[in-house]
Amino acid sequence: MTEYFPFYLDNKKFMTNQKCFIITGDKLYFLTAFLNSKLFRFCFSNNFPTLGEKGRELSKIFFIKIPVLLPTNEIEFIFKEEFSHIAQLKNITDSDIKKIDTMIFDIYKLSTEEINYIESI
Repeated sequence: MTEYFPFYLDNKKFMTNQKCFIITGDKLYFLTAFLNSKLFRFCFSNNFPTLGEKGRELSKIFFIKIPVLLPTNEIEFIFKEEFSHIAQLKNITDSDIKKIDTMIFDIYKLSTEEINYIESI
C-alpha cells in the first residue's frame, strides 16, 4: 500500500523486507523511469484499487494490466545515460523530472492533448 511512487533502480544490492517487490530483468532503466513517470501515475490512479483515503494497493495482478512498451537497446541506453546524470546530482530539480516525463511521452507518441490531460491529474 502506498501514497507515492517508491520505484528505485538498485545497483548496490540493498536488502529489503517483505513489504517490497523486486523486479529483475532487462531494460530496467526504462522500466524504472516509466514506473516513476506521470504516465504511470495516470495508469496507477485508474487501475490500482484505493486503500483508505489516499493509499493504493500495489499488487502484481494490477501491474500486469498496464501496457509497457518494450524499449529498444538504444532507448534503454538513453535512459541509462540520463539516470547516470541524475545520480550525480546533489539535488534533483523539477526540470530533471520533467525531462524524464517528456522522454516517456515521446516514446509513447502521446499528443499534446493527451499530455495535457495526464499532467492535469
